[in-house]
Amino acid sequence: MKKILLSVGLICYTFSFFAQDTIKNSEKSKYRFTKIAHLDATPVQSQGFAGTCWSFSGLSFFESELIRMGHKPANVPILSEMYVVRKAYEEKADKYIRMDGRTNFSQGGGFVDIPYVINKYGIVPEEAYKGLNYGKDSHDHNELFAVLDGAVQGMLKHSKELLDQQESAGITKTWKLAIAGILDAYFGKTPEKFTYKGKEYTPKTYANELGFNMDNYVSITSYMNEPLYKPTQLAIPDNWLWESSYNVTLDDLFSIAEHALNNGYTIAWGSDVSEKGFSFRDGLAIVPEDEESIAVKGRDNKNFSDAGADKNSNAFLTPMKEKTITPELRQEAYDTKLTTDDHGMHIVGLYKDQNGTKYFLVKNSWGTDRNFPKGYFYASEAFFKFKTMNYYLHKDALPKDIRKKLNL
Repeated sequence: MKKILLSVGLICYTFSFFAQDTIKNSEKSKYRFTKIAHLDATPVQSQGFAGTCWSFSGLSFFESELIRMGHKPANVPILSEMYVVRKAYEEKADKYIRMDGRTNFSQGGGFVDIPYVINKYGIVPEEAYKGLNYGKDSHDHNELFAVLDGAVQGMLKHSKELLDQQESAGITKTWKLAIAGILDAYFGKTPEKFTYKGKEYTPKTYANELGFNMDNYVSITSYMNEPLYKPTQLAIPDNWLWESSYNVTLDDLFSIAEHALNNGYTIAWGSDVSEKGFSFRDGLAIVPEDEESIAVKGRDNKNFSDAGADKNSNAFLTPMKEKTITPELRQEAYDTKLTTDDHGMHIVGLYKDQNGTKYFLVKNSWGTDRNFPKGYFYASEAFFKFKTMNYYLHKDALPKDIRKKLNL
């Protein structure tokens, strides 16, 4: 009961906080943000010490889609992030062995993993599968992944040794049961049936009742090394499913997102956050013209699952001039790997500061106790243009002229 009351309280607090006409990113900040568009979202969650931001942000996006589809916000379930994560671990392990270790096996993933899992296995609400079978109150996959990766690497070694044997009968199918046993130990067994709000479901029937058509969702990116307005594969490790994104111009990258929010569609956003101008504690992501003015103390953790390094600069307190982001500058950062695929988040709003600079309001998955906007932050247009890896949204959110160019 306490947990239910806490969730309701978080919903009320979040809505009241952003209902103000003008708000700021931190208590001492001179930034003043005015709403252009703000869309409903479920309460901020915490991914704990797990590299599973993609599941938290992606499912948050789909929860907002349920609201957009007509469900009352108070009735929208928190979907089980760990159900998706657990099934993705199984699929990644299978592909890793099939590819003789020449693909990615890690805690990371992409937004497209969620429709893949839902289409193949279904989905459950969080209360039916919390994935915390290892005695902790919050998610921590450090030991879990060490054990799981050890088993997968051992299987890979064994598989390669069999390839050297001319009369080998090949690997057995039993290794997958061993992987499932590890996942059962840490997550718990996935439910074949469960009861939610007085009705019995399987993961498949529950997914059907939610009513998503996963063919309606697309990924958007913008890079100069691939043809424009064509599907392209992002060459990043976490794209283990080898899914495609539509490649658009830099101006389109921003205008599509702006159009989506102004027309009631939220966005699942993948970005680089290991940047001097990204300060979750200050509730801000910017690209100051002089980044040397930012003092950095400490470092981000390997899973980008907490507030990260401590950063100090007047740029986080008073609006300052930002770099002009060109396609060439963006491409250079991508080609030299200064832009990396760090973190998945959920864009739910569009704001402007007192100088007219536009910012996206971003829902994060690092809990509500680390910054003034209670788990949210503002990302400037410059930061979005510079550091976006890709984003995921409903195809109807795209302007008609862009949809025509993409043949959607």
